[in-house]
Amino acid sequence: MDSLVTANVRQRPVRTIVSVIGVGLGVCLVMLFTGLADGMSSDLQRRSSNLRAEIIFTKPGSIGPTATLTNVSLSYVDELKAIDGVESAIPVILYPFEGDKGFGFERAEGVDWEQFAKMNGNWLVKGRAPQAFDEVVIDETKARNDHLDVGSTMKLFTRFPFRVTGIYAPESGARVKMSLAAMQDALLTPGKATYILVKARDHDKARELLTRINEQIPGQKVQMTPDVFTSFENSIPALGVFLRTLVGLAAVVSALVVMLAMYTTITERTREIGILKALGASRGYIVSEIEKEALLISFSGLVIGFIASIIAGFFIHRVYGLLFEYHLKWALSAAIIGLLGAAIGALYPALRAANLDPVKALSYD
Repeated sequence: MDSLVTANVRQRPVRTIVSVIGVGLGVCLVMLFTGLADGMSSDLQRRSSNLRAEIIFTKPGSIGPTATLTNVSLSYVDELKAIDGVESAIPVILYPFEGDKGFGFERAEGVDWEQFAKMNGNWLVKGRAPQAFDEVVIDETKARNDHLDVGSTMKLFTRFPFRVTGIYAPESGARVKMSLAAMQDALLTPGKATYILVKARDHDKARELLTRINEQIPGQKVQMTPDVFTSFENSIPALGVFLRTLVGLAAVVSALVVMLAMYTTITERTREIGILKALGASRGYIVSEIEKEALLISFSGLVIGFIASIIAGFFIHRVYGLLFEYHLKWALSAAIIGLLGAAIGALYPALRAANLDPVKALSYD
């Protein structure tokens, strides 16, 4: 006699497929959201690690995940250069903007290209530095992802077209850079910047220099560069809560999908369950068979969800240039929660089936 597991899967393929898709969708969403958050965080940290300026000088609240303020006076540049141990100080304006493809946001920087490139070891692979108001340089990743080249146009601010005059390497900071003067004119902030990059003469004494800057120019926000460009989860505290909530909701959805499928199964197979009980099947056996079917559905959904998330991440990256990094901890969390949710969701229908009266079950029509 076929077990309840294989029999129900074969006899009711549509319901099984729908249940598997329901579980897989929850897994796919968890993997895509967590993969996107981890990918963007790693990308930001990698680019910031290429900045050779050890210190960032700014005002409290000037740099945010999706918004910035241009409120640092350029007069601080000369004050910083006068401090013993400072090799150079370069003002930067950071401007977030909506991506060309209408999805997510990117950042552009207004800098003096020659000084910025000298400080951070950047060079132009192609083209020349931006000079006019409507000119920008981009890094190789931006050029590759958005299919841009020297002479191409892209949009900034209120969708105003800018011409790409050069492509630089290595990636550092924002992927798009224009001249500082042009950015100041566009934002109507003459003589202002978002922050000032400070290069120390002696890299090993950078923290001592940071203390000296705080003493000589008090009341500002002075940080080591790696401390500013932290992960998104740290810079957006609610993100961690959101991701954990998303995983929890996926577990609830999986449990409800499986419970609905199992409950319907029990109703339709009442006579079959009655026959099993009349033949001597124990309550434990019936519960275990139904739980096995739920776990089979959940496991199939997990496999489909993982495959779908990898495929979806690949195509989203190709179309929008967004980076995905899938970590084992999230995959294990999704797998454990999916299987546990299925087991819990099937528990009530399983117990209901196990407690059916054989006589009433046999007479059920």
